[in-house]
Amino acid sequence: MTQAETIDYEMIFQHAPVGMCISRDRVIEACNGALASMFGYTAGHLHGRSFAVLYPTMDEFLRTGDRIIPIMNARGRYSDERIMRRANGELFWCHVTGRALSPSAPLGAGVWTFEDVSEKRPVSAHLTPREREIAALLVEGKTSKVIARETGLSPRTVEMHRASLMRKFAASTAVELVHKLVGAG
Repeated sequence: MTQAETIDYEMIFQHAPVGMCISRDRVIEACNGALASMFGYTAGHLHGRSFAVLYPTMDEFLRTGDRIIPIMNARGRYSDERIMRRANGELFWCHVTGRALSPSAPLGAGVWTFEDVSEKRPVSAHLTPREREIAALLVEGKTSKVIARETGLSPRTVEMHRASLMRKFAASTAVELVHKLVGAG
C-alpha cells in the first residue's frame, strides 16, 4: 500500500456522519465533532468529561449504567434508544450503540456511537426520569413484566407509569402509545 492509499483512521473518526466517542469507565476520552455538535458542545469540550453530562439526570445515568453491565457481559455490545440532554437542557431521543474493547470490562474502554433521532421521534410531553426509562424500554418492545425485572420495580409500578404515559400521550392502547413514542402516531 502506498502512502497515498494509507487509511487515515483519525480523519474517518472526525468526519463520521454519526457522533462517535472513545470512553473509559464512562468518561469520554475522545469524541468527534458530530457528537459535540449533537449535544451542543464545542469540539474538545467533552474530552475528559463523564457521560453523566449527556443525561437528563444523574439517576438516569446511574440506572442506565446498571442496565448496560449485564447486557455487555453477555454480548460485548449494547444498543438502545433513550432520551438524552443537550448542553442547553433540551431533551431529545438518541440511538446509542457501544462495544466494550475488553469483554471482562463492560464499562471500561469502549467505542460508542450516538445518532439523534429526534426528527422522527420528538420529545413531546414532560416526562419524569422514570417515565423516560419506561418509555425507552416500551419502544424496545418489552412487556411490563420484563421492564419490572430489568428496572427492579414491581409490575404494578411499571403499569402505573405506563398508564401515566398513556394519559400524557393521549393513547388509548399500549400499541398506540408505542406508535406515539416512536413518532408514528
